[in-house]
Amino acid sequence: MAVKSAAWTPARVVATLGGIGYVRPAPGTWAAAFVLPLAWLGPLPCLGLAVLLMLAGFWAVRRLSREGAERDPGWVVVDEAAGQLLALAAIPAGAPWLWVVLAFALFRFFDILKWGPVGWADRRKGFFWVVVDDLIAGAMAAAALLALRAALLPEGLF
Repeated sequence: MAVKSAAWTPARVVATLGGIGYVRPAPGTWAAAFVLPLAWLGPLPCLGLAVLLMLAGFWAVRRLSREGAERDPGWVVVDEAAGQLLALAAIPAGAPWLWVVLAFALFRFFDILKWGPVGWADRRKGFFWVVVDDLIAGAMAAAALLALRAALLPEGLF
């Protein structure tokens, strides 16, 4: 989708994560992948960045509501980045890269399949729900990661 230069408002830059929302195929997957290196920062920075992107996403989607952003178009991907960061917050700094890949796979699994509460939130109308469904997917991925860590890893492994 070509975008006129006049359309590059601050809200559109935020919503598309600097244009990643226009990458095809699967812009949400590209946005989630874009934030993966931030896992190296550790859980608290990932959580803080997730909150920051969540708030920025609420603002951007509301500002762009006249352009259809409230219907969660594919080019709005700031919410995918926020949800992925929430999943990454369940991984300690310095964890093996496999955990980052697993966080990515779990987040995309819950986000794409819209299973359970993710699907419920996705069916709601309004700018708030555009962002919240991805936060729920991120929280579900984080919960799965924490459960796996508790079940599979001895105390203090990393």
